[in-house]
Amino acid sequence: MTTLSLIGIGTGNPDHVTGQAIRALNGADLILLPRKGEDKSDLADIRRQILSQVLTRTVPVAEYDVPKRVDQADYLGAVNTWHDAIARTWADAIAAHLPQGGKVALMVWGDPSLYDSTLRIAARLPDLTVTVIPGITSLQALTAAHAIPLNTLAAPVTISTGRQLRDHGWPEGTVTLAVMLDKGGAFTAIDPKDVTIWWGAYVGMPEECLIHGALADVSEQILATRARLRAEHGWIMDIYILRRGQDA
Repeated sequence: MTTLSLIGIGTGNPDHVTGQAIRALNGADLILLPRKGEDKSDLADIRRQILSQVLTRTVPVAEYDVPKRVDQADYLGAVNTWHDAIARTWADAIAAHLPQGGKVALMVWGDPSLYDSTLRIAARLPDLTVTVIPGITSLQALTAAHAIPLNTLAAPVTISTGRQLRDHGWPEGTVTLAVMLDKGGAFTAIDPKDVTIWWGAYVGMPEECLIHGALADVSEQILATRARLRAEHGWIMDIYILRRGQDA
């Protein structure tokens, strides 16, 4: 029997790793550590840094190269093919390093439940028993960084993606819209009138950068800042909240 624990580790800040996550990492027989190429080597380094701080015993670590997703018109088809390839990579690594079974741990940015595919990938491996250790999400980190509530009084919140905002516009009936997985500038596809934005990159990390204001006033600043940060670091993680009609 092999158990795979998907462990939320927050946004890269070691202080975001919960006591439950620390116990799960120390109780593992094997830790899988993904590598996403030289341009994103910082991401693997952060995971290694977290392990160096929280492990109280020696736990074998198996590093693996994450397969690349092919860009094609059939987005969902490309994602499913990509997830199949990642699942095979996990299975190969587990078989090579833990052939008799045991407890495997995989650290996940934020929390596995929020716009993350590790649970869907794990479901492709029916011989694994999956457990989830929740983590602080980038959305929680963003609202904390800006010191704002996520919702307005008695109003719902919509969580979506940059692709959805760009392709379909502002969701009907939405007051507060949280946007994740934006490749950059999806907010330029909407009318900025009466819209406020709270934007953050590398939220919760030493590189954290925050911008807040009327969308019409700060849109260009965000685009320029995002491009500069991406060039400096080789990668970027950002998220933002849009709100219509009020600034609180």
